[in-house]
Amino acid sequence: MVDLSVKLGNLVLSNPILTASGTFGSGEEFAGFIDLNKLGGIVTKAVTREPRIGNPYPRIAETLAGMLNSIGLANPGVEKFITQKLPFLHSLKTKVIVNVAAKTIDDFAHVIRRIESSGGVDGYELNVSCPNVKEGGIAFGTDPRITGKITAAVRKITAKCLIVKLTPNVTSISTIARAAESEGADALSVMNTLVGMAVDIHSRRPKLSTITGGLSGPAVKPVAIARVYEVVNAVQIPVIGIGGIMGLEDVLEFLITGASAIQVGTANFINPAISEELAANLENYCLSHHIKTLQDIIGNLQT
Repeated sequence: MVDLSVKLGNLVLSNPILTASGTFGSGEEFAGFIDLNKLGGIVTKAVTREPRIGNPYPRIAETLAGMLNSIGLANPGVEKFITQKLPFLHSLKTKVIVNVAAKTIDDFAHVIRRIESSGGVDGYELNVSCPNVKEGGIAFGTDPRITGKITAAVRKITAKCLIVKLTPNVTSISTIARAAESEGADALSVMNTLVGMAVDIHSRRPKLSTITGGLSGPAVKPVAIARVYEVVNAVQIPVIGIGGIMGLEDVLEFLITGASAIQVGTANFINPAISEELAANLENYCLSHHIKTLQDIIGNLQT
C-alpha cells in the first residue's frame, strides 16, 4: 500500500495529480473519459465576476513542443458558474479548486464571496497574471505589493485552501512568492504560461489575434522546474508544479525538485485520460520501487 496523499494548507489530496485551469473545463467535459474521483483534484477554468467572451480568433497556435494560447478568460461569469457548473462539482468526491480571475481586487473578493455563499468548494486558485485595470493595466502578479493585497483581501473571506498562481514573466518570482505567503496563501502554483509569439511566414502576420500569448507544453518544462526550485527554496508553504507534464517522469521530476503536487495542462488536449493514467502510474512506480509515502520523493533532490 502506498500513501500518495499530500497536504496543501488544510486541504488533503488523495494523490498529487491535479488538472490545470483552462485545460479541463469544469471537469464535466471529461467525465466520459475518466473517473474524476481518482484524481487528487480538479482546478476549474477561470471564473470572473462578469461573463467574458474572450479574445478574437485565432487564439490558439501550435508550436514546436508546445502551444500558444490567448483565450482571454472566456467564461460565463460567476452567477452562471454557480447555477450551471457548481451542482456537478458538488457531486464529486475529489477535491475541487476554483480558479478565479479578476480586473480588480474587489472583483476577486466578490467572486469568492458568491461561491462561498453558494456552498463553496475545497479551495481557490488566484490567477494573478491578469491585468489590474486600476494600476494602469499591469499584471497583478508582477508586483509583490499588489499580489499581497489580493491574497490578504481573499484570506479575510475564506478559510478554504488559498493558492496563488504565479507568473514566470517577472524578474524575481521568489519575491512575489514570499509576498503571497506573508499574507496568508496556503500554497503556490508555479508556473503560469510564458509570454510567446509565432508568425505565419506566408501571411506575415502573427498567428494569434492578440500578437502574443501564453506558451505551454513540453517546451516550458525546464523553465518550470527551475522556477519551482527557486520558489521551494524561498517559502515554507507547499508548491504545485505546472509546465510541460506529459508523463510519469515529468511528474517525478517536479516532485523530486520539491513540488508537493502537480497540475496537468496541455497534455489534456492530447490525451483526455492522461491525469487518471498519471495517478495510476505514480502508484505503480512507488510500489515497484518500495516507496511507502510520497514524502520519500518530494524534495529529495541531491545537489
